[in-house]
Amino acid sequence: MRPHRVSAAPRTAVSALAALALLTGCGAAGGLKSAGDAPSAVEPKSLWPELPPASSAPYDYGEGETARIPGIRVTGGDVRRLDPVTVAQAGLKAKTDRDSGLDELPDGTARQIEACRTAPDDCPVLPPYYRDLTGDGRDELVLGIRMPDRQLAVRVYMPDKGRLTRIMSTYDAVISVELAGRDLIMRAPSVIPGYEYRTAWSWDDRQRAMLPTRDEILRTPEHRKAPKPSPDSTASSAGTR
Repeated sequence: MRPHRVSAAPRTAVSALAALALLTGCGAAGGLKSAGDAPSAVEPKSLWPELPPASSAPYDYGEGETARIPGIRVTGGDVRRLDPVTVAQAGLKAKTDRDSGLDELPDGTARQIEACRTAPDDCPVLPPYYRDLTGDGRDELVLGIRMPDRQLAVRVYMPDKGRLTRIMSTYDAVISVELAGRDLIMRAPSVIPGYEYRTAWSWDDRQRAMLPTRDEILRTPEHRKAPKPSPDSTASSAGTR
């Protein structure tokens, strides 16, 4: 963000008023008091500066991967008019702009999606959600697809000049999926007891895709505060002294 600039005249007037306030407030009850010297800023220290920087990422996590969904028209840019099952079925034929392999669904899940009309009880497509995640004033379509081993595929679709473009596709064994403002937040379990992973996906204008902008490992809600001992446990421990 660019700092606001103040002209010289207002700066002079503000300085004069501040000086007058300090002079008249000295010794008065409730006057200004010094909080002491401010701590000095510590410059970041670069570790192992002689190491050459990496030129390419060792893994592809599917960030920025998009796909135009074939055969889908978005009338008036309103994704609420779309049938989510039709979108999921058309998405099986979509070609991504690059192939990370993360867009592919297991064969069994793909067959279930294709059979959603004839076997609706086994259809893995969950009810859709809608939210303006790109900031253009139009809602995006958010779909969840159940996968084996309690994993969930999460996909976001954007209306794009009368067509439909998938701007996010990922999957994980999730604790929950949340919409917060223009972010989509996924919580996943960690192998460390009492902790979980939390990833926030946000729209990026340059990539024209949702990117994982924050990836954290946090204490789970039930472990964020140490449990308080109950009165019974306190009494029993006091009795054993």
